[in-house]
Amino acid sequence: MKKLLLQIFTWWNGQTIGTRFHTWRNGQRVGEDEFGNVYYQGGQDSEGRTRRWVIYNGPAEASAIPPGWHGWMHHRTDISPADEKYTAREWQEPHRPNPTGTPNAYRPKGSLASAGLRPRVTGDYDAWTPRS
Repeated sequence: MKKLLLQIFTWWNGQTIGTRFHTWRNGQRVGEDEFGNVYYQGGQDSEGRTRRWVIYNGPAEASAIPPGWHGWMHHRTDISPADEKYTAREWQEPHRPNPTGTPNAYRPKGSLASAGLRPRVTGDYDAWTPRS
């Protein structure tokens, strides 16, 4: 029941009820990535291309789509990563979603969001107080 209510009233927790119906009617499953996101295609858009969409495993976050699937989603290639035999080079790091806004976000030394105190610098000044 909770899942149904989330699909009706929210769009950021996976698929909506409309997306579920559209996928059921028109979707052809193409593949799944290492994060559990499922990719579909079916129907035609206004330019005559095949429509492509993703159903996220968790919150709808576009940076959670790996580079290979991103290229397929945006019609840069017609071959999906599920059909392609790609091996990453040794210098390539595995994809990870953008951590901005999470506890894993990058916080450089001296940032107001980082833990600890900012180091004292030459541009700092001591504010005047009465009787000092």
